[in-house]
Amino acid sequence: MQNSIRYRKFILPLVIGILIWALTPLKPESLSIQAWYMFAIFVSTIIACITQPMPIGAVSILGFTFMVLTGVADIKTAVQGFGNNSIWLIVIAFFISRGFVKTGLGRRIALRFVKRFGKKTLGLAYALVGVDLILAPATPSNTARAGGIMFPIIKSLSESFGSDPKQGSERKMGAFLIFTEFQGNLITAAMFLTAMAGNPLAQNLAESTAQVHITWMNWFLAALVPGLLSLIIVPFIIYKIYPPSIKQTPNAKNWADNELTKMGKISMPEKFMIVIFIIALTLWVTGSLIQIDATLTAFIALSLLLVTGVLNWKDILNETGAWNTLIWFSVLVLMADQLNKLGFIPWLSKLIATSLGGFSWPIVLVMLLIFYFYSHYLFASATAHVSAMYAALLGVAIAAGAPPLYSALMLGFFGNLLASTTHYSSGPAPILYAAGYISQKRWWTMNFILGIVYFIIWIGLGSLWMKLIGIL
Repeated sequence: MQNSIRYRKFILPLVIGILIWALTPLKPESLSIQAWYMFAIFVSTIIACITQPMPIGAVSILGFTFMVLTGVADIKTAVQGFGNNSIWLIVIAFFISRGFVKTGLGRRIALRFVKRFGKKTLGLAYALVGVDLILAPATPSNTARAGGIMFPIIKSLSESFGSDPKQGSERKMGAFLIFTEFQGNLITAAMFLTAMAGNPLAQNLAESTAQVHITWMNWFLAALVPGLLSLIIVPFIIYKIYPPSIKQTPNAKNWADNELTKMGKISMPEKFMIVIFIIALTLWVTGSLIQIDATLTAFIALSLLLVTGVLNWKDILNETGAWNTLIWFSVLVLMADQLNKLGFIPWLSKLIATSLGGFSWPIVLVMLLIFYFYSHYLFASATAHVSAMYAALLGVAIAAGAPPLYSALMLGFFGNLLASTTHYSSGPAPILYAAGYISQKRWWTMNFILGIVYFIIWIGLGSLWMKLIGIL
C-alpha cells in the first residue's frame, strides 16, 4: 500500500510552530505561557491544513493530541469540543444533502429549470444558478452542490451543444456556464448559514469570542438583498466580459426532456425529500420564534429521512465528508475557543485596534475586509481561512467601535466571497477549473474584476440594506 503522507509538507508548519514556541521568553508580559503555547499550536495546525501533508482531519488530530500532551488544555475540556451544537448542525446538513443526490431530486430540479428557462444561454445560466440557490439552504457542502449536482449537468449540456475543450470549442457555451456556476455557488454559500461549512464556524466563533448571537434568520435577512443582487448582476457581467458564442439554446428544452424521460416519474423517496426539505427550511426560518434550535431542526430532518427510508444507516456511515468535518471542525473550533479563553485573541484584537486608532470604525472594517479577501490567495480552503482569521478580525472591528452583529455578519459573508480569487480557493474551484474550459489567466483576471463588484454590492448596497432592517 502506497504511503500517502507527504512528509516534506510537515517542514513549514513544524518550523514555524517550533520558532513561535522558542520565542516564549520574548512573549508580551500580559500573555500567559499557556496562551502563547496555544498560539504556536494553532498557527502550526492551520499552516499544516494549508500545506496538507495529510488530510485535514488527520492534521487536526495531531494538533489536538499535542495540545493535550503539552497541558494547554486537559482531555476533559478537549473532548467536550466534539459536542458543539453548531458543528453537529453542519454534519447533519451533510446527511440531508446526501438525500438530494441519492434520490436524484437535485438533478430533477436542475433539469426542470433548464427545460423552463433554457431558451437562451444567459437564461440557462440564470436557471442553473437558481437551482444552486434552491439547494443551498440544505446543502452545507458547496462542493457537493457544484461538483456533485451542477457540474455533471453543465458538462453534459455543454457537450450536447458541441462545447468541449478537447475540441477547442469551450467558448461555445461550457466556459460561460462553468464560470457562472462557480460565482453563483459562492454567492449562494454566502446567503445561508447552512450553505457552506465555514458559516456555522463563523457563527460559533462570533458567539464564543465576542458574544455576538447570529441566527439562521438574521444571517439570511442580512444577505438577502446583496445576495439576490449579486445573482442577478454577476452572471450578466460574465456574459458581457466572457460571452458564449452560442447565444440561443432552443435544443436545451429537448435535451432536458430526454434526460427527464430517462429518470422516469418522480419517485416516492423524492416526494419524501421535498416534504422533509420544506419542513427543515420552515423550522430554520421560524426557529427563533417557536424556540426550536437550528441543530434540533437538522436532527428532526435526519430522523424523518431515516424513518421514511430516504436514507439508511449505511448512507449515514458512508458520508465520509460529514464525519471528516466533525473531526477537524471540532478541533479548530476548540483551538480558537482556547485562544480566546486564554486571552490571546482579546490581546491581539486590542493591539491591532490600538494601531488603527486614528481611523473611524467604517474605515477599519473596510480595511479588515479587504485584507481578509485578498489574503485568501494564500489559502486553499475558505473554511481554513475562517478558522485562522475570523475571530481575530471580528475582535479588531468591535474594538474599533464597529457594531458587533453587523461586523460578524459582514465577515461571515466575505468568508465565502473571498473564494472568488483563485482556481484553488475552495472545494468547487478545482473541480470546475479542472474541466479545462477556462485558462488560469482568464480565471484569475475575471475573478479579480468580480471581486471589486462584490465589494461594491456587499459593503455598499449591503450596508444600506442592513441599516434599513436595523442591523447597522
